[in-house]
Amino acid sequence: MPASASPNGEGEVAPPFPNPLPGVYLPLMRQSFDETTDPSFGAKHLPRVRARMAEQGLDGLLVPHEDEHQNEYLPAANDRLAWLSGFTGSAGAGAVLTDRAAVFADGRYTVQVRAQVDPAQFEILSLENNGLAAWLEKAPRGAVIGYDPRLHSPDALASLERAAKKAGAALKPVESNPIDEAWGADRPDQPTAPVVPHDDRYTGEGSASKRARIGLSIADKGADAAILTAPSSIAWLFNIRGGDVIRTPLPLAQAVVRADGTARLFLDPRKVTNELPGWLGDAVTLETPEALPAALDALKGQAVLVDPGQSSAWYFDRLEDAGATVVRGMDPCTLPRAVKNPVEIEGSRQAHIRDGAALSRFLHWVDTTAQETLPDEREIALTLERFREETGALRDLSFDTIAGAGPNGALPHYKPVTRTIRRIEKGSLLLVDGGGQYLDGTTDVTRTMAVGEPTADQRRMFTLVLKGHIAMAVVRFPEGVTGHQLDALARLPLWMQGFDYDHGTGHGVGSYLGVHEGPQRISKAPNSQPLLTGMILSNEPGYYREGHWGIRIETLQVVTPPEPVPGGERPMHGFEQLTLAPLDRKLIDVALLTPDERAYVDAYHADVWNKVGPLLDGEDKAWLERACTPLK
Repeated sequence: MPASASPNGEGEVAPPFPNPLPGVYLPLMRQSFDETTDPSFGAKHLPRVRARMAEQGLDGLLVPHEDEHQNEYLPAANDRLAWLSGFTGSAGAGAVLTDRAAVFADGRYTVQVRAQVDPAQFEILSLENNGLAAWLEKAPRGAVIGYDPRLHSPDALASLERAAKKAGAALKPVESNPIDEAWGADRPDQPTAPVVPHDDRYTGEGSASKRARIGLSIADKGADAAILTAPSSIAWLFNIRGGDVIRTPLPLAQAVVRADGTARLFLDPRKVTNELPGWLGDAVTLETPEALPAALDALKGQAVLVDPGQSSAWYFDRLEDAGATVVRGMDPCTLPRAVKNPVEIEGSRQAHIRDGAALSRFLHWVDTTAQETLPDEREIALTLERFREETGALRDLSFDTIAGAGPNGALPHYKPVTRTIRRIEKGSLLLVDGGGQYLDGTTDVTRTMAVGEPTADQRRMFTLVLKGHIAMAVVRFPEGVTGHQLDALARLPLWMQGFDYDHGTGHGVGSYLGVHEGPQRISKAPNSQPLLTGMILSNEPGYYREGHWGIRIETLQVVTPPEPVPGGERPMHGFEQLTLAPLDRKLIDVALLTPDERAYVDAYHADVWNKVGPLLDGEDKAWLERACTPLK
């Protein structure tokens, strides 16, 4: 549907908050504001782990954040690093020796890791600049350090093995993880959320067609079969969704897909719903996870494609021991999943229109009621969640809402928790970053709002971030260009004034899947994946003044097909804006914008009003109309 068409896709104006989308409803996991771990975990759990290490003749143990599926967000039963140390961030690592231990976290979690981890038990170090590998280079000579091959990808493991060798230590795979043994009966059960069909009206392509395409891709790589271990690939390929992973509708499973499009899906029988076998069809065999090792052994003499960046070392070892030929290559579903088809793109448009109505109600609340009551971050996050729920279509949040008041907004991935929650204050800024999971799309949006009258400095910095955001929104680029090549555009206005931000400018986003999706991204870090038509990415430059406030503007956008440029010689890709939520006009210093930049803001706000306005009424609608008037 063209961007100017009506919001409901039927040629008529949609009523306020239309009926829920048809589909299976998975219960909403409400945001938690309390920690599930505490700093005493180290003192309690380290001795138990060291005792199990000693039984296996180990001098050390590596504890990655990742689980058997290389998930970013983990089921409680797989969050080994949190059980060991208390640290609950979505990226990190740990290492235990007989006389010392360390926890590694990146810059997003600097404050959180120090609040959750006992420094008397763990040295707290940076994950960046090869943090764990650099630490291993100083391991005791002759030490035997264990690792669970089910938790480490071969790519990640290779650098750790080089570091251990440099120290004169050795890495040893373990049959039984000492963490799991020490955890024992207290360990939560593995999740068993029902696995449900995801209808073709949302996917735009049936599973049989996808499997035929993937089968051809497998054959093109000289393989007879491929092993899939990434839950997002399995959900996409079989057009199914689950609830095993918080904030992402994923089933934990594995699959063997053959070049002829047939497949074996290894799934806990407790997750199998009545409609699932019929939905999968005769070409897909449902089997229990216990049957997986034998299925890998049966691939003897065959060429098997496995992704060394997403599948654990255990699969490579098992296949090689079985006599299969391992073909290393990208998961064959990764790129097709990232390139959305027209149905998925239209679904994302509709999800963003619906989400935009909830966001507009929230922004109206922030601009009026909250300015008087000065709520805390907990109330702010819950209010946004409530407005999204009232659409009647929300399946889950796409991640825990980031609501940063004042100094907390200067922490890019801050999450409100009981001990850190602040109230908003006049003269400061509020940064809110949140998203929703809808059957037709996944959203992720950040808006920064003034509390009271903003200062000239706040307006200046917001406008510099806005200028970079606009540059990324309007850029045209030829085929073959990567996000790495575009990244500087979003930073240039800040760079010219001596500022920068320390996170990426954009990440890929799934279609009712993960809010973080590869292989595409926009960042300083080199990335060889060209941006292709149909890829959805975020555009989120920012600026963070430590101890004071933070600014980020995030909008999702989809890569458009290459088109001729008047007077040009080559067709160019561009971006279509998906997120529909007004910017805080009080924070825009119009004098710093060029005429073209002003025109962009006015056109964007006109688009927000035209698409979201029909879903609102009363004071919410009147506020949105004022918020979307042209800049003066």
